[in-house]
Amino acid sequence: MNKALTYDQNAKVNGQQAFLEKYSVLVKRIAHHLIGRLPPNVLVEDLIQAGMIGLIEAQKNYDGSKGASFETYAGIRIRGAMLDDIRRGDWVPRSVHKHSREITQAIGALEVELNRDPTDVEVANYLQMSLEQYHRALTDINCSRLVGIEDLGVSEDSVGSSTEEENSPFQGVADEAFREALIESIKSLPEREALTLSLYYDEELNLKEIGEILGVSESRVSQILSQSMQRLRTKLSAWTENN
Repeated sequence: MNKALTYDQNAKVNGQQAFLEKYSVLVKRIAHHLIGRLPPNVLVEDLIQAGMIGLIEAQKNYDGSKGASFETYAGIRIRGAMLDDIRRGDWVPRSVHKHSREITQAIGALEVELNRDPTDVEVANYLQMSLEQYHRALTDINCSRLVGIEDLGVSEDSVGSSTEEENSPFQGVADEAFREALIESIKSLPEREALTLSLYYDEELNLKEIGEILGVSESRVSQILSQSMQRLRTKLSAWTENN
């Protein structure tokens, strides 16, 4: 006898099965969207498994009175469960973290010195790297983490969604002043970097699609994304210190 299954007078188990079948499509869609942004050692099957757990949590906690549709709310929970599962993995070399800190510091120092955004060559020279080494470092940084608003110290959902939930990891993280600072920081980026961010986040294109638009390789798109995030970290770090 299987004690794990329970039934009520409305045969809720059958209803639950239909629910899972219906929304597993959403889980798979989010997983396949994310996998194009992640290193090759992350498996789509693992994302789907984590996403299904997020789906069940969304079902338990959804409150329709908050205004968001279930699919919108579930999408946030599913994606969050996938990201949390990946972040629990300790597969990033220390050298990558070290390069990330050094690049952010170099960009900040050069912005002060030059009174403008430094070029790739200028940052590479500052770090005493060849341009090839610098681009390789950017690629490693981009492949070692989930490039997103989360990397700026704020949840992507707190910036892009008005949905709030008590005790959620993104409750109250960003306010209007931060959103305005983020928008202004993106506007101040070099044109190609701002465009790449827009295509990646607003249009949700993958690296290959962005590369076709910009006329560059997928690896170059990855480098541009990584450098733009390093610039934003520098700009928003300065904003935080002044507020």
